[in-house]
Amino acid sequence: MTQDLAGFAAERGIKYFMISFTDLFGAQRAKLVPSQAIADMQKEGAGFAGFAAWLDLTPAHPDLFAIPDASSVIQLPWKPEVAWVAADCMMEDEPVAQAPRVVLKKLVAEAAEHGLRVKTGVEAEFFLISADGEAISDQYDTAEKPCYDQQALMRRYDVIAEICDHMLALGWKPYQNDHEDANGQFEMNWEFDDALVTADKHSFFKFMVKSVAEKHGLRATFMPKPFKGLTGNGCHAHISVWDIDGKVNAFADKDMPFGLSTKGKTFLGGIMKHASALAAITNPTVNSYKRINAPRTVSGATWAPNTVTWTGNNRTHMVRVPGPGRFELRLPDGAV
Repeated sequence: MTQDLAGFAAERGIKYFMISFTDLFGAQRAKLVPSQAIADMQKEGAGFAGFAAWLDLTPAHPDLFAIPDASSVIQLPWKPEVAWVAADCMMEDEPVAQAPRVVLKKLVAEAAEHGLRVKTGVEAEFFLISADGEAISDQYDTAEKPCYDQQALMRRYDVIAEICDHMLALGWKPYQNDHEDANGQFEMNWEFDDALVTADKHSFFKFMVKSVAEKHGLRATFMPKPFKGLTGNGCHAHISVWDIDGKVNAFADKDMPFGLSTKGKTFLGGIMKHASALAAITNPTVNSYKRINAPRTVSGATWAPNTVTWTGNNRTHMVRVPGPGRFELRLPDGAV
């Protein structure tokens, strides 16, 4: 049953809704809508000039309408009078075929037709930088190998803990936070879920991290390679495919090499075959390739693949198989 957003607003004291969608370069586009207008917006959508929304459209295209998906609505923990809701892009009553959320919903539906359910998790890496965007925010974060640096992590405790507290309040089940391989870089992890749910959470996570950082007088960036000599921001995607009820991993077979069933190996073969084409989606910006083709960093590693290879539990390859029936695609970056 579709949730009534006007009713949600009345129940939660929501004054405004952010109707949001993701463009082809991973940026969030939105309109701020007063709750008094949300009933009409839920039916008709928020209007955008399509060309300005970075969805490979021209100025001659008609208006684009972002139809909010009420199942994705999230009340902002740091500004509870505002709610965020993911939207599907429509044009002349037809889905905009290249809009990222439309593409994902189509693929999820195709998998369901085959009795399969895709689940994903993401490792969303980001830098906390100065308000002017010129440098990392912590002048004392200078270790040559800063990964898991306890002191550097705790110097940014106020920011990281606030974000994690918000995820706990939202029921995302976050389970760990760490300082990553670059100075000023962090990663926060929450429980995997159905692919569309994870994608919406990831979109909101980027918005939340940036908002909380700004609240603390900082900025956050998920840019793939913001600093030449430091490890870039990846967004490693963990993928598993289950039966339609989500109880049996269709790609797992503990008796086979790497714990992969025949279906799992076929899926892996498809990833290998189409890796170059996938890069247009997983690495959509010019800056993306500064991460992939990066020279040696301060820490001694880039953690970014630059060849089409796969392996077991080895982080130097494009695809890692860390356990039966699970793939880690290491190609995607923070722009997605």
